[in-house]
Amino acid sequence: MAYWLVKSEPSTWSWDQQVAKGAKGEAWTGVRNHTAKQNLEKMKKGELAFYYHSNEGKEIVGIAEIIREAYPDPSDKTGKFVCVDIKANKPLKTPVTLAAIKADKTLAEMDLVKYSRLSVQSVTAEQWKHVCKLGGV
Repeated sequence: MAYWLVKSEPSTWSWDQQVAKGAKGEAWTGVRNHTAKQNLEKMKKGELAFYYHSNEGKEIVGIAEIIREAYPDPSDKTGKFVCVDIKANKPLKTPVTLAAIKADKTLAEMDLVKYSRLSVQSVTAEQWKHVCKLGGV
């Protein structure tokens, strides 16, 4: 199983809005970066992703599950980009801030630190376990 991190500005699409979608989830649309697109294309049904609030909050707040693999993004008029469907899995008991991640030597190589603008990122199994521990899940 691969692990991921998806970013959203809470004013655009928050964790609470994702939770409100329930089991049917929501399409993760609007990604317009080719590296992020490649990550979306690699996602498999049942894999998990950290849900990160960017710009406002700058913290991992929950865990989402991929419930539908990559398909053409209906919001992309060019037909070049894809989306996946995700549903909220569970919140972190304690949000893990970007500052805490940057201060943790175990997470120094995390894509969130190295490629701060990338909206869909891979997460290693070791990083996943460590962030889950920090988040109380």
